[in-house]
Amino acid sequence: LHFPQLFKKQLQKTKRKYKDMNQFGEGDQAKVCLDIMHKTGAHLELSMAKDQGLSIMVSGKHDAVMKARKEIVSRLQTQASATVAIPKEHHRFVIGKSGEKLQELELKTATKIQIPRPEDPSNLIKISGTKEGLEKAKHEILLISCFFFFFVSLITHYTVSSVSAPSWLHRFIIGKKGQNLAKITQQMPKVHIEFTEGEDKITLEGPTKDVQIVQGQIEAIVTDLISRMDYTEISVDPKFHRHLIGKGGANINRIKELHKVSVRIPPDNEKSNLIRIEGDPQGVQEAKKELLELASRMENERTKDMIIEQRFHRAIIGQKGEKVKEIRDKFPEVIINFPDPAQKSDIVQLRGPRTEVEKCTKFMQKMVAEMVENSFSVSVPIFKQFHKNIIGKGGANIKKIREETNTKIDLPAENSNSEMIIITGKKANCEAAKNRILAIQKELANITEVEVSIPSKLHNSLIGSKGRFVRSIMEECGGVHIHFPTEGSGIDAVTIRGTAEEVEKAKKQLLSLAEEKQIKSHTVELRAKPEYHKFLIGKGGGNIRKVRDSTGARIIFPTADDKDQELITVIGTEEAVAEAQKELEALIKSLDNVVEDFMIVDPKHHRFFVARRGQVLRDIADEYGGVIVSFPRTATQSDKVTLKGAKDCVEAAKKRMLEMIEDLDAQVTMECVIPQKFHRSIMGPKGSRIQQITKDHNVQIKFPDRDDHNQMLDCNGEANGEVKEPADPLVPKKCDVIVLSGRKERCEAAVEALKALVPVSVAVEVPFELHRYIIGQKGSGIRKMMDEFEVNIQVPAHELQSDIISITGLASHLDRAKEGLLERVKELQAEQEDRALRSFKLTITVEPKYHPKIIGRKGAIITQIRNQHEVNIQFPEKNDENQDQITITGYEQNAVAARNAIQAIVDELEEMISEDITLDSKVHARIIGARGKGIRKIMDEFKVDVRFPQSGAADPNLVTVTGRPEHVDEAIDHLLNLEEEYVRTCYTLAPDMSSSEEFPSFGAPVTNARSSPWGPKRF
Repeated sequence: LHFPQLFKKQLQKTKRKYKDMNQFGEGDQAKVCLDIMHKTGAHLELSMAKDQGLSIMVSGKHDAVMKARKEIVSRLQTQASATVAIPKEHHRFVIGKSGEKLQELELKTATKIQIPRPEDPSNLIKISGTKEGLEKAKHEILLISCFFFFFVSLITHYTVSSVSAPSWLHRFIIGKKGQNLAKITQQMPKVHIEFTEGEDKITLEGPTKDVQIVQGQIEAIVTDLISRMDYTEISVDPKFHRHLIGKGGANINRIKELHKVSVRIPPDNEKSNLIRIEGDPQGVQEAKKELLELASRMENERTKDMIIEQRFHRAIIGQKGEKVKEIRDKFPEVIINFPDPAQKSDIVQLRGPRTEVEKCTKFMQKMVAEMVENSFSVSVPIFKQFHKNIIGKGGANIKKIREETNTKIDLPAENSNSEMIIITGKKANCEAAKNRILAIQKELANITEVEVSIPSKLHNSLIGSKGRFVRSIMEECGGVHIHFPTEGSGIDAVTIRGTAEEVEKAKKQLLSLAEEKQIKSHTVELRAKPEYHKFLIGKGGGNIRKVRDSTGARIIFPTADDKDQELITVIGTEEAVAEAQKELEALIKSLDNVVEDFMIVDPKHHRFFVARRGQVLRDIADEYGGVIVSFPRTATQSDKVTLKGAKDCVEAAKKRMLEMIEDLDAQVTMECVIPQKFHRSIMGPKGSRIQQITKDHNVQIKFPDRDDHNQMLDCNGEANGEVKEPADPLVPKKCDVIVLSGRKERCEAAVEALKALVPVSVAVEVPFELHRYIIGQKGSGIRKMMDEFEVNIQVPAHELQSDIISITGLASHLDRAKEGLLERVKELQAEQEDRALRSFKLTITVEPKYHPKIIGRKGAIITQIRNQHEVNIQFPEKNDENQDQITITGYEQNAVAARNAIQAIVDELEEMISEDITLDSKVHARIIGARGKGIRKIMDEFKVDVRFPQSGAADPNLVTVTGRPEHVDEAIDHLLNLEEEYVRTCYTLAPDMSSSEEFPSFGAPVTNARSSPWGPKRF
C-alpha cells in the first residue's frame, strides 16, 4: 500500500540565510538534500520562508519519509544531546529483537540513541538530536523501563512449567471436542495449557499456585492413560492404503469401532508407509493383526483384464452407476475399473482375491452374454405418414409394444427423411415387435406384402453401391419398401411392401433387372453438373422415361446423401447401355452449349416473377438446368427479359414462363366471405391446409390482417371510443373477406375447398351428471375424443348445470363425432347402472373373537372370499361402536353368497371347542420344530389350532388345542404320544430348550435321571 505523507519543518532555530537559492541543486544544503533523496527514495522540495528560513517538504512512502526526516534533522538542524539512566537489565528491552525496537525509536523521535555495550557497566543511555526529539526519546525509554519493572515484579508470582507426556497421548488428554481440557480450564481459568505437535511435553503458564494444581491433575491423567493405553506402528505399502480405508472409509471405520482404537493412515501427499494405531493395548494388537492380514491379502490379490465391447460399458455401469454398484456390493472385495470413454478401449480390469475375481468374472461374462443376446437389432421400414400412429396418443402404442415385447424401439426424428424404425432386444422379441408394428401399418393402409424369388448371388448387384440401385427402384415405385435377406444367408426371397399397385410395379422391375443381370449386365458411369439433373429427368420423370423406354437401360441419378453429386449410372445390356449413354451424352453436351435469348414480358407481370426475393425465378432455374433469367430494372420500364443457359433449358424455361404469363393474363380476383373466427381453423396447423389448397388449385390466397386498424373499425363499428353507425348487414366486413387470385375456374374450386373447411357446430344433449366422466381425469377423456374425431368439444361450465354439449368441426367429421359421443354416453349410463347394482350393502353380525379366524393368516381367507364373490368386505375399526358388524358391498347375489360363506365359517367356529393339556415345556421346542414347521404340519393334519404359552407365563406347560371335538381329541393324543417319545429320548440326552424357534442339538448326558417320563399323564 502507498501511504503518502507530507510534512513541513521550519528550521527556525538555525535561521540560516541562503543566497543564490533560486534553483534547487545549488549550495551545500541542496547537496545534502540530494544525497538524502538518493539514500531514502523520498522526494524533497526546498523553499525560502518570509523570515529567510528554509522550509523542506518531504513526500513519499511512510518508511522513506521517516528515514528522510531523521536525516534532515540530524544533518541540517542544530543538534543537542542528553542522557537517561535506566537499570542495565532493561537495556535489552530498549534494543528489542535484532535491534528492531531501537531503530523504531530513532525513526519515531528523529534522534540518535547510543546504548552502552553489555560489558560496559554504565547504565546511561545517550541521546542526540533536536530538543523536541530528545524529550520524546527520553519519555519513550523511561516508559519501556517502567513497563518491564512492573512485569518483572509480576512474574515473581507467575510460573512457566511443563509436564512430560508422549505426543500420541495429547489428543486423549484433551478429550473429544476438548471436553477433558475444558474441565481443567474451567476450574483454573488463569492457567494457559499449550500442546506442541511432535513434542513429548505439555507447557503450563499462569499463577504459581494454579499451575501446580493443574500440573498435578495432568500428571495423574498421563499416568492413567499410560497404564491402560498403547500404540504401535505398522508398515504398509501406500498403494494399499485406500483399499484399507475402503469406500467412504467403511473398512477403517469398522476396525476402529470393533477394536475401540484410533488409526492414522498418512495422506497420499506424505508418501509414508507408516500406519499408527492407538488405544487399548489389546485392541491395538487386534487391529494391527487385522490390518496386516488385509495388507497381506492385498499383496496376494489378482488382477484380471476382461475384454468387453465398449458399447456395453455404459449399460454395465447403469444410470448414475446403479448397476455396477450392485456388482460391487455382490463382490465387495473386487475392484472394478472401466477405461475412460475417450480411450476407446474394451479392457475392464478386475482386482481382488483370486477366488472372488474369478466369481466376479463369471458373473460379468454371463451379464455381457445376456446383453449381446438382447442387442439384436432389426430395421423396419414404415411409411413416414404412419409413424404417428405407431407412436400413438402420448406415446401409448409404442410404450405398450416396448413393454410387452421387452424391446427398445427407436423412431427417426420428425424432420428426418428416414422411414426406418430400429428395434433392439432379443431376436424373438424383436421379431414380435416388428410384426406388431407392421400389423398397425397394414391396418391403417392398403398395404400388400409379396415375396419375390431372386437368386441370392444377384442380391448385391441389385442393391448396388451403398444401396443406390434398390433405392432408385423404391423411389420410382412410390416409396415401396424392398427388403433383401442378410448377406451370406443363402435365402433367395426378397420382400416388397407397399400399396398393391406400387408393389406390382416394383416386382416387375426387380425381376426384369434380375433377368438382365443373369443374361448379361453392363454398367457405365457418366458425369453431369447437379443443376442439369432435374432437366435431364424432366417433369415427373418424363425425359428419362423416354430414354429408358427407347433403349431399355436403367438410369440412376445420385440422391442427396451421395457424396458424388455428378455421377449418373446406366445399367443394362451392353447394347442398351451404349445407346442410352449416347443419348445422355448428347443431352449433356447440348446443356453445356450456353446460349442467350430474349422474350417480351409486360412490366405489369414483372413483380410476379421477382417477388419474394425471386422465388419463382429460383424454381425455374432449379427445374430447367440452372438457366439464368434477368428482368430489367423497374425504373427503365423495359419489357425485355434475358434468359441465359443451355439451349434446351432456355427453350423449356421460356415455354414455362409463357404459360405462367398466360395464367396471369387470365387471372381473376375472387372474394370468399368466411367469418374471421373460423380463419385460424381453416388455415390449419402452421397453415398446412391453406398451403395444400394453394398447391392443389394453383391459386394465391390472402387472409385479412387481424391487427389492421381499419379492420377493427369494420368489425367492431367503433374507433377511439366513438360509436359509428351500424354497417349494412348485406355488405361483408373486411375482416371476413379472404381474397383469391388465379384462373377463374381454379379460384372457384379453391373457394369451394375453403368453404368445406369452415367448421360447423352441432348440439348434443348429454345428462349433466355424466359430463365429468366424459371430460375424464385431467381432461384426458375429452382430449382423446377430440383427437380421434378431429373436432372441438365444448362442455358447459359446471355452474350452468346445462345438458347441452357443443361439437364444432368440419361437416364431414361431425356425424362421426356425434355418434362417438352418444356411444360414450351409453357406455357411461351402463356403467352408472352397474355401479348402482354393485353398491348393494348388507351386514352380518359376528362375535369379534371370530374375526381373526375369518380374516385368516395374512388375510388369506377373507381375500379368497372377496375375490371369489367380487365383493368388498369391511371389518369394524377399533373405535367403532358396533364391533360385531361386518359390512359386505357388491352385487346383491354376490353379497348374499359372501355372507353365507362367512356364516359357514362362523358356524364351523362355533362348533369348535378349546381344551387345555399339560405338555412338559422341555419338549415344546421339539414339537414346534424349526421355524414352526413341525407344529404347522400337526395343525394342518388334524385341522386344529395349537397355542403354546408365552415366555414368562404362569403355567409354562399349559398348551391349548382348538377345533372340532373329534379333531381335538385326535390332536391331543398325537401331542401326548410325541411328548412321551421325546421324553424317552431325553433319558440319555438332555435338550437345550433355550430356543423356541428351532430345536437345538442335545447336550451332555443327564444326571439324576428320573424313573418316570417327564410331564403328567392325561386322565
